[in-house]
Amino acid sequence: MSAVITLAVTRRVLTQLLRDHRTLALMLVVPCVLLTLLWWMFDRNSATFDSLGPPLLAMFPFIVMFLVTSVTTLRERSSGTLERLLSMPMAKLDLVAGYAIAFAAVALAQALLAVGLAVGLLGLEVAGPVEMLAVVAVLDAVLGTTLGLFVSAFAQTEFQAVQFMPAFVIPQILLCGLFVPREAMPDALEALSNLLPLSYAVDAMQRLQQSSDLSSALWGDVAVICCFIAAAVVLGAATLRRRTS
Repeated sequence: MSAVITLAVTRRVLTQLLRDHRTLALMLVVPCVLLTLLWWMFDRNSATFDSLGPPLLAMFPFIVMFLVTSVTTLRERSSGTLERLLSMPMAKLDLVAGYAIAFAAVALAQALLAVGLAVGLLGLEVAGPVEMLAVVAVLDAVLGTTLGLFVSAFAQTEFQAVQFMPAFVIPQILLCGLFVPREAMPDALEALSNLLPLSYAVDAMQRLQQSSDLSSALWGDVAVICCFIAAAVVLGAATLRRRTS
């Protein structure tokens, strides 16, 4: 793996994203709009917004980045761009890491905008440090990015990439503990929830919501999220194909 090649791929992807104003707006604006709608729904009940806001700060960037990354990567492969890039002297990990870093940069901006809006303008109150809230939100967005890179290898069309939303993302939303505490689920569902990355993202946000202490459990959740991110990058490189057949 070469840092020079990885950064070159990163610059190329960022340049493309900056030129694609609609995709950029989707990634940066949609989570903010969704949070604003949620706040508006509960404008007479700030306690409910304070309860739901932190977990959804994990969920909205995750969903948007997963969708955009999986479709964008599939488009690059189906257009032959990945085939041309891989004909050069570069490792697959260089390519995947470059894409991951580029989208992670956008994810950073996205998460900071969402947290700034929620805390600064919408009045979201959490017990934990706001800075840590932003860190976890960024990691959740990066998690969505790397998982989108990984699953895009299994799609042949953009429509199939979108179909991974109900197949891969919605079960995580249902089992992450937002609707029913994970420990209150049937044993089989709780065990499945323990294997899903979004569960740890929501757990981390809920810990920050409820306690001002940066506990070992919180750092454990953060470590698990980072492990999922690293694993998704490696698996994305291992399953990367040159073209859609």
